[in-house]
Amino acid sequence: MAGDRGVRIIPVRTPESKQFVADVERALAITPVLNRLTYADTGEVRSLFEDLAGHEVGEHFRLIPPFYTDCGKNIRVGARVFINQNCTFYALAEIVIGDDVMIGPNVSLITSEHPVAPSQRRAYLLGKPITIENGVWIAAGATIIGGVTVGENSVVAAGSVVTRDVPANTLVGGNPAKVIRSIEGE
Repeated sequence: MAGDRGVRIIPVRTPESKQFVADVERALAITPVLNRLTYADTGEVRSLFEDLAGHEVGEHFRLIPPFYTDCGKNIRVGARVFINQNCTFYALAEIVIGDDVMIGPNVSLITSEHPVAPSQRRAYLLGKPITIENGVWIAAGATIIGGVTVGENSVVAAGSVVTRDVPANTLVGGNPAKVIRSIEGE
């Protein structure tokens, strides 16, 4: 079932959970093929990513394998997006990436979580969407947690863990990430 603002709750042993498992199996069949390719295989990489996501990504899309996802069909990518190697996108809920976004190596975008209460941990999955607006740069090793929007033209510093929305035109860093300074007009 879908909740507010694109939040998804998938109880175990339901038709929706079976469909999610089928989507994961599909993604896990495509990603090893993608991950055998190199940066020079641009057209094949793009084609396989389009198969994963279920939509065209444009001729200026670039991804350096390896790439990992549990459910690629919930990933939406704008124009001129660059995704560096060894990124992980867990897309139980939607991941929307705007135009002109650069994603560094070893970045994780994680929309899914389990309940904290021990009695509920295996009862359902919870997915909260991630939105990366136009012109964002996410530096190496950053992690962005579900429910977060990274505002236009912002920079997420290397190694940061982003647990809250990032205002437009700011540099954030740390764990948890905090605003370091405005980059308006730079």
